[in-house]
Amino acid sequence: MLDSVLVFLDRGLLDAAWWQVVTYTLVVTHVTIVAVTVYLHRCQAHRALELHPLASHFFRFWLWLTTGMVTREWAAVHRKHHAKCETGDDPHSPVRWGLRKVLLEGTELYRAEAANAETVQKYGHGSPDDWIERKLYSRHTMLGISITLVASVLMFGAIGLTVFAVQMLWIPVLAAGVINGLGHARGYRNFDCPDASTNILPWGILIGGEELHNNHHTYASSAKLSVKWYEFDIGWMYIRLLSLLRLATVRRVAPKPKFAAAKPAVDLDTLQAVIAHRYDVMAQYARSLRRACAEEARRLSRLERPEGRLVASARRWLHLDTARWTEQHRARLAEIFAASDHLKKLVEMRRELAAVWERSNLSREQLLAHLQQWCQRAEASGIRALQDLALRVRSYAA
Repeated sequence: MLDSVLVFLDRGLLDAAWWQVVTYTLVVTHVTIVAVTVYLHRCQAHRALELHPLASHFFRFWLWLTTGMVTREWAAVHRKHHAKCETGDDPHSPVRWGLRKVLLEGTELYRAEAANAETVQKYGHGSPDDWIERKLYSRHTMLGISITLVASVLMFGAIGLTVFAVQMLWIPVLAAGVINGLGHARGYRNFDCPDASTNILPWGILIGGEELHNNHHTYASSAKLSVKWYEFDIGWMYIRLLSLLRLATVRRVAPKPKFAAAKPAVDLDTLQAVIAHRYDVMAQYARSLRRACAEEARRLSRLERPEGRLVASARRWLHLDTARWTEQHRARLAEIFAASDHLKKLVEMRRELAAVWERSNLSREQLLAHLQQWCQRAEASGIRALQDLALRVRSYAA
C-alpha cells in the first residue's frame, strides 16, 4: 500500500515523462493567456469583438479554473486604467506607483482596486450577470483554483504542485507585472499617445500580443494590436481562427491610412481622414522633427557654433508631445529656438496642427478653414519638412 502511494506521488495517474509535463504546463498557461487577451481584454473590457456564447463561456470557465478572476472586476479595473492613465487614480501605473512596485506587486494593486465597489460599479457595466456568474464564478472564486490544484496532483503526482504554481504565477508575473510595469516604462513607441505606454517587443507571442502595448493604448478599441508590417500579434491570429469557425465577430480594428492623389486644397473628406488618422499624422511629424534636429545639429557644427550639441541632444525628446517634456527640456527651448528658426517653426506648427482634433468646440467648417490655413502656411514656409507634411495631409483619403 505504501509503495503504491509513493509511486502515485512520484508519477501521478498519467505516469507522464518530464517533457510531457513541461508541454502540458506550456499549453495550459498559453490557453490562459489567450483567454485573458481575447476574452477579458479585447472582448469584455474594450468590446473590440463579440464572441459566440460557446467560446465566451469556455473562456469564463477556464479563467475560473486557472485564475479565479471575476470578469466584471477585471474589466472595471482595466477600463479605469485607460480612463485615468498615468494619473493619481490609475490603479497600476508605474508613473504613479513606481516600476519596482508594479513589477513585484502588480497582483496586489489589481486586487486592491477590484475590491473598490465604486470602481466596479462605474466601470464594470456590460459584463456577464447570468445565474452561473452570480452563483458560481463570482461567489466561489477559490473553488475553481482548488479543482485545478487537485487535478494537477492527480495527473502528475508531487510535480503537479510545481505545475500548479507555474499556472498561478503566469498571469500575475507576465500580465499584472510585465505588461502593466514594463509596458509603461521600457520599449519602443510607434505613436506618441498621451500616456507612457510602450511596445515591449514587436512580436506578441509570449503574452498573447499584449506586448504591443503602445499600439493598444493608441487604438484601445481595436481587436488587432499589431500595426506595423514587422509586428506579430498571436492574439489576433486566434481571433481570426475563431472568426473562421464563426465563434467570433470583429467589431473594430485600428484604421489604416489611405492615400490618394494630393488635392489642390483640403476639403471636408480630407479633414475627416486627417482626424481619423491623427496618430499617423503625428508619428510622421515626429520623424520629421528628429530628422530636422539631426540636420540642424550638423549645420551648426559646420558653423562651429556651440549650440550644435544642444540641438543634437534635442533629437531624443523634441519630437515628443509637449505634455511629456520635462522642466529641464522646457528650460532648453529658448536656446534651441534662438539657434534654429527651422526647429522653432516646426514645433509651433505641430501645436497648431494638433488643434484640428483637439478643438471640440469648433464646427467642421471652422476646423476645415484652420487646416486649409495650416497647409498654406506650411507650403509657404520654405521648410522642406513642412512642405512634405502639407503634401501628405492633402493626400489622406477618407
